[in-house]
Amino acid sequence: MNTSNKLKIFNDPIYGFITIPNPLIFDLIAHPYFQRLRRISQMGLSYLVYPGAHHTRFHHALGCLHLMQKAVRILRFKEVSISIEEENALYIAILLHDIGHGPFSHAMEHSIVHDIDHESISLRFMEQLNNEFDGQLSLAITIFKGLYPRRFFGQLISSQLDMDRSDYLKRDSFYTGVSEGNINSERLISMMNVVDDQLVIEKKGIFSIEKFLTARRLMYWQVYLHKTSLVAEQMIINVLKRAKDLVQQSVELNASPSFEFFLKETINASNFDSNVLNQFSKLDDYDIIAALKSWQNHPDAVLSALSVRLLERKLFKIKFYKKGQISQELKKLKVQWQQRTNCSNDDISYYIFSGTIKNTGYKPHKDGISILHKDGSVSDVIDVPDNLNFKGLSKTVKRHYICFPKELL
Repeated sequence: MNTSNKLKIFNDPIYGFITIPNPLIFDLIAHPYFQRLRRISQMGLSYLVYPGAHHTRFHHALGCLHLMQKAVRILRFKEVSISIEEENALYIAILLHDIGHGPFSHAMEHSIVHDIDHESISLRFMEQLNNEFDGQLSLAITIFKGLYPRRFFGQLISSQLDMDRSDYLKRDSFYTGVSEGNINSERLISMMNVVDDQLVIEKKGIFSIEKFLTARRLMYWQVYLHKTSLVAEQMIINVLKRAKDLVQQSVELNASPSFEFFLKETINASNFDSNVLNQFSKLDDYDIIAALKSWQNHPDAVLSALSVRLLERKLFKIKFYKKGQISQELKKLKVQWQQRTNCSNDDISYYIFSGTIKNTGYKPHKDGISILHKDGSVSDVIDVPDNLNFKGLSKTVKRHYICFPKELL
């Protein structure tokens, strides 16, 4: 194929035109593994709260690629040495950083498979692609694993101020309509520099850092940890748990071949081999939705009830309590539900359950955000005199909740 045909552009609603820098990047985007990301929602079930939040991991990966190209240009302008090979490796690593996400992204991350996160699955996809592309992804894999000696390469991929966060905050803000997340990613990137192979932000960009961290904290409370999204995610996890329990009892369930594979098998890090990877690569949001549509008519009362509630958005109520109140409230709600429905003790946890969410805006010192002062010294942003609100942002806030059917109100 003529390589000129591979230098395409994508029209993105956030950044305008996104260019494909070279034929290898084009071939990776065209690969079935990457095209699958068109069918993986970026924000899980958040569209049940924010109707516009139907964007995908495909959108996000291209946005990260675009920002990485900007970062490379800025750093080279500031006389940071980045070779062509290193540049391409950065583009590959950021493009594929989320390729290991399963259906509905984080919502089902620990339900389809166990004891293995999406970063580890992304790495396995990259290693498989490296075999297919004759070792052209080797340096990208080294950077992705955090093993490359020049530390700032890994920080551009994964840190508290990486291209991933710089894109998803702005993109999720746009598609949800929540303006608090609309950060100025170009300003942040323009303030980047490198000192002793460590990524730093010039002191004049400190207000942009405060805006970035504040936006992220607000987006977590207002969007990512929104109580309705939270209860929807827990309900779909419970549906999958029920389906797996039924399959273990040899109950017939309609599901796509790949989804059926994961319902029947218990997959973890130790047995996640090339066959499992192949099955995982065929799994996306549509498999789950199609299964729910079938299961809503299943004779199992729990499976059908939860499926109907999700499809028709008849979600459970969620209430927040002090930690010491959880046990007593759970017992009271379970008694009320059993009196109302004759639900068994084995099944009641599908309807009434508790959990904890937490939010930390900034984690200082360890892989923190470094500020470059005019005198050439470098310090963590939290140690900067008159450091605005950074200490407040570094505090972890926990909230404890109970989910239960609205019929109990």
